Amino acid sequence: MQKKTFETEIGGKKMIAEFSDLTDQAHGSVILRYGDTVVLATAVMSDATRDIDFFPLVVDYEEKFYAAGEILGSRFQRREGRPSEEAILSGRIIDRTIRPLFDHGIRNEVQVVTTVLSLGDTDSDILAVTAASLALATSDIPWNGPVGAVRIAQKTADDTFIVNPSYDDRAGSALELTVCGKDGAVNMIEAGGTQVEEETIVEGLEKAVAEITAIENFQKKIIAEIGKEKHVVEVAHISDEAKTLFTEKITPKLTEYIFTGTPGKASINALKDEWMTLVSETLPEESKGLVDAYYEEKVDEEIHRGATHEGKRADGRAMDEVRPLFAQAGGIAPSIHGTGIFYRGGTHVLSALTLGGPRDAQLIDSMEEQDAAKRFMHHYNFPPFSVGETGRMGGMNRRAIGHGALAEKALSYVIPEKDDFPYTIRIVSESLASNGSTSMASVCGSTLALMDAGVPIKAPVAGIAMGLMTDEKDPSRTKILTDIQGPEDHHGDMDFKVAGTRKGVTAIQMDIKIGGIPVAILHDALEKAKAARLHILDVIEKAIPSPRADIHASAPKIMTLSILEDQIGKVIGPSGKTIKKLREDSGASEIEIEDDGTVYITGKNGTAEKAYEAIHAMTREYHPGERFEATVIKIFDFGALVKINPYTEGLVHVSELAPFRVGNVSDVVKEGEVIPVVVIPSDDPEKLRLSLKTADPEYAERKGVKPSEVSSRGPRRDDRGPRNGGRPNHGRGERR
Repeated sequence: MQKKTFETEIGGKKMIAEFSDLTDQAHGSVILRYGDTVVLATAVMSDATRDIDFFPLVVDYEEKFYAAGEILGSRFQRREGRPSEEAILSGRIIDRTIRPLFDHGIRNEVQVVTTVLSLGDTDSDILAVTAASLALATSDIPWNGPVGAVRIAQKTADDTFIVNPSYDDRAGSALELTVCGKDGAVNMIEAGGTQVEEETIVEGLEKAVAEITAIENFQKKIIAEIGKEKHVVEVAHISDEAKTLFTEKITPKLTEYIFTGTPGKASINALKDEWMTLVSETLPEESKGLVDAYYEEKVDEEIHRGATHEGKRADGRAMDEVRPLFAQAGGIAPSIHGTGIFYRGGTHVLSALTLGGPRDAQLIDSMEEQDAAKRFMHHYNFPPFSVGETGRMGGMNRRAIGHGALAEKALSYVIPEKDDFPYTIRIVSESLASNGSTSMASVCGSTLALMDAGVPIKAPVAGIAMGLMTDEKDPSRTKILTDIQGPEDHHGDMDFKVAGTRKGVTAIQMDIKIGGIPVAILHDALEKAKAARLHILDVIEKAIPSPRADIHASAPKIMTLSILEDQIGKVIGPSGKTIKKLREDSGASEIEIEDDGTVYITGKNGTAEKAYEAIHAMTREYHPGERFEATVIKIFDFGALVKINPYTEGLVHVSELAPFRVGNVSDVVKEGEVIPVVVIPSDDPEKLRLSLKTADPEYAERKGVKPSEVSSRGPRRDDRGPRNGGRPNHGRGERR
């Protein structure tokens, strides 16, 4: 094997890049090591081109079970299956980082594959971005890299920033920033935080940019030494005749259709249909893909010109103006435990919430996590009718998974702790009409649904998408757009989504179409996003000021109690027979017992309460002086065995039947009789001792038993009970 290695230090750990002939059929490849985490990245470009209107880039992030050093999967499937949600999200991070640096006129297919070979104490997703960058940058594939990637964490608001934190460092952190970029600018952000102030985020971005610069410099040295000469790709264009046709027939209409037609998207699409028909009739030999792309290019230029030179937007709004809002909590369907409807202009989202017990939590079984329970889930759907189109229903794609995960992250920081609210929560956001930023509308709709369901969230969350229009010739004309709609999302230079509460930010996601954005512009965008967020929160809180006092009537009830750890086996019973009978007798849908003795009981229509009472009775501690009504179940010559509930029995010794000597127990009580009893002290904590005479001193006399009538023989055994130390021979009389 031929091999060459390069190394540097990032965040206090060595980063080692290894180039060899191991994957010598790929156009570019590298094995990148960071601590014990190792990633292989390859890049390949096809020779053939496709007649399409987009750049065909595919990015795959491959999790391998062997990377965790374990045999994972189910007992019936011991190999990797479809990508996990985490793998899809990691692949999207890589894609969103490298895609802006390609010439989008390329129609050759490009595939970047990152494979996790070893998983150490730092996440492999960050390493995979840099590995993909090195594979592309040292290959002959035309690409305007390199880029660097870093994760920044802060444990508390007062702590210093940790570069590429370990999994332990990330756990419970106040802020986590994943940042990618080049040349001192940022081109991808994923962030989550516990209502973090904007200034803290900016400080984190500045720290990230400094680390990224070091990673870039490391790559540039490698590229200078072993980088291949870039392949020249011929980018096809439409003919001069088609360009002339566009200039004569379409250009005069562009401004009118973009800025004065029906809100943006509809009129732009109408003009596009006119253009495509015109070319088809007059120049039928033209490539449909190139003709389509040329129209989009010209619309892009005009939208940029209008924003940067005239301060105009496609729907006539001011740069910092939010579209009309509407919010409604509840009122959709009685079976749904919580609902929210949220409108922002032409974007309409319905969020539906369902509550369940702890057993309804999703079990995570991936390369990074095994048997982890996920108790809050947010899922996102984008049906074709939401954009007035037909298409396949069902199934998931990367975009839907990414949007759902972003909203889930934004809301996860305000979900109550399990001890305070033990429910499993699932929200589904349905995009019913779309004209930009359905993911942030999903955050708003889900906040409404949470409060409608009576979930005691820490604070309402709202989200907004910010955009950017730049002028390459005059950067001073750069414009930040608040609440971007469809055409601005499609043609703009930035999609900067920010979600948070009144106090601070809970999630950020940024994609761009240009090389990078300076931190100073992002700072400005964060401040404008805050103003928009507060405006949206006003509307949400007007619809529902706070979470409802009680959960929805159709939702299951969860009751919690704690038992001693050595009582767990008693409740479960041999082979689970006791807990199964508890469920059957009570009708409770779920009884879950954790290792620390916490019991979660889920049920409807009083079934949870019934199971709670049974378990409480089975495991409760009894204290002297407590009074009960007990049923006599067995008579002995030394006393009576009684049951104070279906799970607890105790002994009323003959000496505790009356305040005088009793000759025959059966003279005072009979089997099946209900008598009052009081708990009395016992030398053995496992034995429950009860007294009838303390509960009712006159009980025996009312039964006709008088001191003078007591038999002189007395009981067969002395008042201390049976000769086995006070325990009946059959084992009864103990606390069960």
